[in-house]
Amino acid sequence: MKPKGKRLPASYYASHDVTYLAKDLLGKFLCTRINGQYCSGQIVETEAYRGPDDRAAHSYNNRRTPRTEVMYWQGGVAYIYVCYGMHHLMNVVTAPEDSAHAVLIRALDPADGIEFMAARRKMDPKDTRLTKGPGALSVAMGLRSNLTGMSLFKSSSPIWIEDRGIRLKEEAICISKRIGVEGAGEAASWLWRYFVKGNRYVSGKRTC
Repeated sequence: MKPKGKRLPASYYASHDVTYLAKDLLGKFLCTRINGQYCSGQIVETEAYRGPDDRAAHSYNNRRTPRTEVMYWQGGVAYIYVCYGMHHLMNVVTAPEDSAHAVLIRALDPADGIEFMAARRKMDPKDTRLTKGPGALSVAMGLRSNLTGMSLFKSSSPIWIEDRGIRLKEEAICISKRIGVEGAGEAASWLWRYFVKGNRYVSGKRTC
């Protein structure tokens, strides 16, 4: 299947403003082609993480490990890590090299290849749990940690993000604290979670 929109270029991911990108990614489409199966979903919930001052970020205080090294690459690659030994979480690395900023994709509104998503999740295609939450969407889209570091803009990559011309009005976007970062000190109160108001696939609260 041909792309339905324009693949976001490398320059898109170069911004230092990770909160801007986390908000701007709402309405864009995360796409995968895994084992020949094409899937896509509209991004409806994100969270921003910024190294080195964000205690909730894996790159806090310039922490570098074999797992987090991808965060320090030039923006425009996937950072997919395993949480609690079972959930594969999809992040978009942003900003220039060594900045270590990333946007966590928390929820998708399924668009293409829903039958493949449902088979991977072993559930009804109409079940809203299909892509609700970062772990769920990664299973549905075929994303695993072995794909970490993959380009999001090269034509040969199995993961990319498309702009299909959807522009959300400000009143359709809600902002809140991030989920599950209560131990991150003052960073736990930062309003760095963005989501489409009322969308049934949003994983946390759905109202502003």
